[in-house]
Amino acid sequence: MDHRMTRTTTGNRVRALFILLLAASCTNTSGPDVEHDAEEHVPQQRSGPPTPLFDPDSAYAYVADQVAFGPRVPGSPAHKACGDWIVRRLRAFGAQVTEQQGVVTAFNGQKVPMRNIIASWLPEAKQRVMLCAHWDTRPFADKDKDRPNEPIDGANDGGSGVGVLLEIGRHLNELVAPVAGDAPGIGVDLIFFDVEDMGEPANAMVGERNSMDSWCLGSQYWSRGPHVPGYNARFGILLDMCGARDAVFYQEAISMRYAAGIVRKVWRTADRSGYGDRFVPETKYFVGTDDHDVINRVLRIPTVDIIEFYEPTGGFHPSWHTHGDNITIIDPATLKAVGQTVMEVVWSER
Repeated sequence: MDHRMTRTTTGNRVRALFILLLAASCTNTSGPDVEHDAEEHVPQQRSGPPTPLFDPDSAYAYVADQVAFGPRVPGSPAHKACGDWIVRRLRAFGAQVTEQQGVVTAFNGQKVPMRNIIASWLPEAKQRVMLCAHWDTRPFADKDKDRPNEPIDGANDGGSGVGVLLEIGRHLNELVAPVAGDAPGIGVDLIFFDVEDMGEPANAMVGERNSMDSWCLGSQYWSRGPHVPGYNARFGILLDMCGARDAVFYQEAISMRYAAGIVRKVWRTADRSGYGDRFVPETKYFVGTDDHDVINRVLRIPTVDIIEFYEPTGGFHPSWHTHGDNITIIDPATLKAVGQTVMEVVWSER
C-alpha cells in the first residue's frame, strides 16, 4: 500500500471508514441463540519459532500408555497410577503442575475422589489460552450388551484427548521461550478434568436428580473454584473423542451458542492446514453436555468442543460407552489432524 496520500484523499477515506464503522455497530450478527459469542482474536505478530509438526505416532503412544494402565475409574489403582504418570510427563515438559483433589458425589450418591491436573506454561502471563480434556474413563459399559457392568478402556473417550494434549505439551516450551526485544508471550494451560464420565446411565432409576448435572463433575468443581482465583483465558478448546479412524468434526451446537467466533477460528485454521475434509463448517446438535458447557456457563470463558460426529448414528461413535472403545479404533492420522490444527491455533496467538 502506498502511504503517500493527499490530504483530500485522506479525509475522504476517513469519512468513508467512519460511515462503515457506524453501519457495522448497528448490525447484530450474533443471532438470538448466541449468549456471549467471542470475536476472533487477532494475534499480535511475534518473531518466535514456527509451529512445530505434531507427531501422530507420539500422540498414539500416549494413548496406548493410558490404556495399558487399565480403565482409569476414579478411586482405582489404575486411575492413581495413570494420574501420577500424567503429572510426571507434564513436569518433564517444563510445566508448572497444580493438582486439585477433592470429593464429589456421583448420580447414585456415591462419594468419589476427584483429581484435576492443571499444567501451566508461563504462569505469570495475564493473557492465556486453555486446552482441556477429561482423563477418567467410564466405570461401566452401559451401551454394551456384553459385560455392561464392567469398566471400559476409554481409548477414544478419555484417552485420545489426553494423548493429543500431551503431545502438544511436549512442544510448549518452544512457544513460551523469550525472544529478544519481543512482547511478553501468552501463557498456556492444559487442564485434565477428572470424573467427567461417571454420569447417570440412560436406564438408571435414581429419583428426580437432573441427569445432566451428574456429568462433568471435575470441571464443575474447577469452574466453581479455579486453580487460580479469578482465572480467565482468551478462549478454551476441549478435546473429547477425537481419535477414531476417519473421524469427522462438525461445529458442535453448544460451542456455536457460546463461542461461535472461536469455532470459526479453529475450523478455518483446520482448512488452511489441509484438514478441511475433517473439520466440516456445519453445525450439529448432538452433545447434551460436556466440560465446555460448564466452563462457558460458569466462568464465561468462550470454549469450544472438538468432538467427533458419527453420521450413521447421528451422534457419537458406535464404540461410545462400550468395550469396543479400545486401542484398535485409534488412528494416528486423526490425532494428527486434531493436534496440528490446535497447535496452529495456539501458536498464532503469540
